[in-house]
Amino acid sequence: MRAAILDGKKLAAEIRARITEEVTGLRAEFGLVPGLAVILAGDDPPSHSYVRSKEKACLQTGFHSEVYRRPESVTQGELLDLVARLNGDPQIHGILVQLPLPRRIEPQAILEAIRPDKDVDGFHPVNVGRLIAGAPAFVPCTPRGVMVLLEQAGIDPSGRRAVVLGRSNIVGKPMAALLLAANATVTVGHSRTAELAAVTREADILVVAIGKARFVTAEMVKPGAVVIDVGMNRVGDRLVGDVDFEAVGEVASHLTPVPGGVGPMTIAMLLQNTLEAARRT
Repeated sequence: MRAAILDGKKLAAEIRARITEEVTGLRAEFGLVPGLAVILAGDDPPSHSYVRSKEKACLQTGFHSEVYRRPESVTQGELLDLVARLNGDPQIHGILVQLPLPRRIEPQAILEAIRPDKDVDGFHPVNVGRLIAGAPAFVPCTPRGVMVLLEQAGIDPSGRRAVVLGRSNIVGKPMAALLLAANATVTVGHSRTAELAAVTREADILVVAIGKARFVTAEMVKPGAVVIDVGMNRVGDRLVGDVDFEAVGEVASHLTPVPGGVGPMTIAMLLQNTLEAARRT
């Protein structure tokens, strides 16, 4: 039997519809419109595509949206000045810096300049620390989206073995923290992990976020495992994940498609984080 598909596109649409209703209510009752500012620097084509998707989602849900596009030549000082201005703008409740930034700019310096209460990406050290400590915090959008996807599918991580492939600050590390908080036994695999396939075959829940097209094969997956593919890679004119979708679909119990799995959930969680930031004002 083939794996059941975890349809992130459908679930994200339901979440966005609920957010739209809440935004309508906030505007009618309090005159409050959630505001999101996105900073895009450089010429990275995927980044421009992602930002257009985020901008469209904001408009469809009734958010106030501002996109600041800066050339590759932008300086770190100019970006810090822009962040400082947005920190003080009462119409902006969330600030997102689209990564990657131009090479000469230190990403962490820009991310740390964002006020923690406007850090809707969950990358500021204050929010990272609160997440690890189990305190209320803005959670990075992709890992939060994965947890909502699991919850809505009735998949409880408690007591199960979870393996996260990838140790980035954006996905891997916060994903592991959230699964641990949900009482899973968590292993993080990466490029230096010995006998990686043996590690992944232990997983009841396997989350793959390494940026290598079709890296995870059927032989690396435990029969009946839940497989979450966070990857998005362009191969020719197609977008494919980090998982060999067709082959792994014959082994796993549940599997996310690419596109249409985790990606839409990431944008839905960005909207949710921004809505929560607006409510706190």
